[in-house]
Amino acid sequence: MTMTQQEKTDFKDALAQKAKLANQVLLDILDSAEDIQPDIHAAMRYTLDAPGKRIRAAMVFWCCELIAGEVTPAAKAAAAAIEMVHTYSLVHDDLPEMDNDEMRRGRPTCHKQFDEATALLTGDALLTYAFEVIADKVDDPKTALSLIRLLAKAAGPAGMIAGQMQDLNSEKQQGTLDILKYIHTNKTAKMFAASAAMGAVAGGADHARVKHLYSYGLDVGLCFQVADDLLDISASSQQLGKTAGKDQAQGKVTYPAVIGRTRSLDVARQLTQSAVEELTSFGPRADILRQLAVELLSRSK
Repeated sequence: MTMTQQEKTDFKDALAQKAKLANQVLLDILDSAEDIQPDIHAAMRYTLDAPGKRIRAAMVFWCCELIAGEVTPAAKAAAAAIEMVHTYSLVHDDLPEMDNDEMRRGRPTCHKQFDEATALLTGDALLTYAFEVIADKVDDPKTALSLIRLLAKAAGPAGMIAGQMQDLNSEKQQGTLDILKYIHTNKTAKMFAASAAMGAVAGGADHARVKHLYSYGLDVGLCFQVADDLLDISASSQQLGKTAGKDQAQGKVTYPAVIGRTRSLDVARQLTQSAVEELTSFGPRADILRQLAVELLSRSK
């Protein structure tokens, strides 16, 4: 699948609109919270207010619209929660004990803007508050439970945390394709899969449609990470909004390091095709999700 220049422009506008909606939802939630300790509130707002792409939130919104024809209140809560969990992971990743980075999303990382203890607590606050948001703002208990389960499994010890642990354990070691897939599936792709599935659940999808969108998200997430690995060795820090070349400097297990650039691009293309095929049963109504998969393949930041 290819996109015309007009389709690329239309897609970027659509993504920008969904990012704007996600930002507004996040700030509305924070601004209405009266009992958060002021220092933590300031640090949470600083990290959430950074200019992120909000791809995960956009996936929640688009998958919900695909099922329900609109962005439901449950989808707004789910999108806010997934962005809070994603941001918490970045705050902790940037700490000296982890990846030790000073820039994130084009501004000083949380521990540089404040201090390491504040950054640690800010990450903790974002993680736990994400689940409070779903519990408080999703009226239907069954929907809330499903959303919480999807997010917890994707972010927990059999998901993102597992990937992060293996990522740390594999530094400066000879990586294998199996280890690489394990790291990227858990550290990155499962959160994308959860985003798509949470959007479907928030829209009232049946099990079969949730399963298709989860698989779509998993493929998109893996493609996103392959592209991220490639960008780390080809893009500038200004382009990325974070320090370029960090993976290679830290001896990370990445796709280019294990199978080279050419095969990495082939893997990314295969994942994009697989993601698009998962959308077959939805017809043209899923075109925006198809465009997302294609756009992530060729992203430059």
